[in-house]
Amino acid sequence: MNKDDFYYLGKILKTYGNKGQVLVHLDVDDTENYDELQSVYLDLHGERIPFFIDSLELKHNKNAVVHFQEVETIEDAEIYVGLELYLPIAQLPPLNEDQFYYHEVKGFTVIDERHGQLGIVDDILELPHQSLLQVMHDGKEVLIPIVDEVILEIDRKKRLLFVRTPEGLLEIYH
Repeated sequence: MNKDDFYYLGKILKTYGNKGQVLVHLDVDDTENYDELQSVYLDLHGERIPFFIDSLELKHNKNAVVHFQEVETIEDAEIYVGLELYLPIAQLPPLNEDQFYYHEVKGFTVIDERHGQLGIVDDILELPHQSLLQVMHDGKEVLIPIVDEVILEIDRKKRLLFVRTPEGLLEIYH
């Protein structure tokens, strides 16, 4: 598997206790989908290395206490603080028909209900307060908010994303 076959799950924040556990922040919408996780991949020296989980206890604020196999002391655990956790894309929980994962809409054609075809999704910008579709429209970058009022429908088979851009959004780019 190469790095494009994985998605970012979270990050190891700090050690927890003195028996090799770590506190992990899970960067996901619903942590309950991950309460029975058996393994993760750590980004270690530029490589994705599998680590098997002995125990995982969900906490508040999307945090979890994790104990990895063969990590038995606080000194062992300190080595991994700050590392990012990943899972194979194939392990993503299924979504409803009208939902999508950000990675899957890159390359989709965006069609606005008033303006027609806008362009192709180049990237997703995940900002602190809102995520945005980055679309090239008439040679210019257009940023479209990813919110329920704007995203109307997704057609995975045809690779289309139907939107209702806010009034005046496209005009500010011209």
